[in-house]
Amino acid sequence: MTKSAQYTREREEALMEKAAVKGRSLWDDAKARLMRNRAAVASAIVLSLITLLAIAGPWVWPHSYDHVFKDHVGIPPTLHGWFIFGTDSQGRDLFVRLLYGLRVSLAVGVIATMVSLLIGVIWGATAGYVGGRVDELMMRFVDTLYAMPFIFFVIILMVVFKDLTTGRPALNILLIFVAIGAVEWLTMARIVRGQTIALKRKEFIEAAEAAGVRPFTIIRRHIVPNVLGPVVVYVTLTIPSVILAESFLSFLGLGVQEPLTSLGKLIANGAQDMETMPWTLLFPALAMMVTLFCFNFIGDGLRDAIDPKDR
Repeated sequence: MTKSAQYTREREEALMEKAAVKGRSLWDDAKARLMRNRAAVASAIVLSLITLLAIAGPWVWPHSYDHVFKDHVGIPPTLHGWFIFGTDSQGRDLFVRLLYGLRVSLAVGVIATMVSLLIGVIWGATAGYVGGRVDELMMRFVDTLYAMPFIFFVIILMVVFKDLTTGRPALNILLIFVAIGAVEWLTMARIVRGQTIALKRKEFIEAAEAAGVRPFTIIRRHIVPNVLGPVVVYVTLTIPSVILAESFLSFLGLGVQEPLTSLGKLIANGAQDMETMPWTLLFPALAMMVTLFCFNFIGDGLRDAIDPKDR
């Protein structure tokens, strides 16, 4: 055997040993389990298509979401004139308004959830790791906010900032982000705190403390990455609840302002005209149902894939 052949063989054996030692991580196992969940995979595909359609659809559709067709008021779904979902009571194309409604509702759900994720993870990890009086003070603040009714808090914000948001739909949506995000992070903080209390007794945390690592660095590099499993699952289940909360506010007239719309606003308008124009309620309700089902199936799939009891 030549030296080059022997070198090649030794290199292949070394690579095989390295691959055998490396093995599969827990995240690889979770990904494989998730991919075997047909409902979660199908929901992810459907949700991706819905998101893509909501983002790109209005750009290529021939009608604008705020254009009023005076000669086509309240017409049922038809291919004539590209009114495939019909028009509403004001003569606006329902299909393009539904796309904008999906865009706004998804944006509210994702952004408000990310805000609650950021605040909740930092707050819960800090309270759980530091402990003592700091933990008591921080969690009593959480309990105080929990005691405030959600709708009461939103009404206060809407009344206080009414003059600023009137005629400014974008600012009104930002206010919805603040109102929903100010409540949704509370549960996230409690979940992260509980996980942190369980983690800070582990050997790798004690080793980091013994090595003189600063508390902030321990939280950032050791605590937060190890609580991401439950947090990711909770995030996928929080987005549909945020969408429902926004839809509830819009249904009550406290959400998105005209001419912008959301799924809740479309459902509220469709409920008023359901006897004469049932399609104005049917299509938004179906869109919301499919979207919420997709998020829930994905959340269930992630929970089953990450749950250590199922490994």
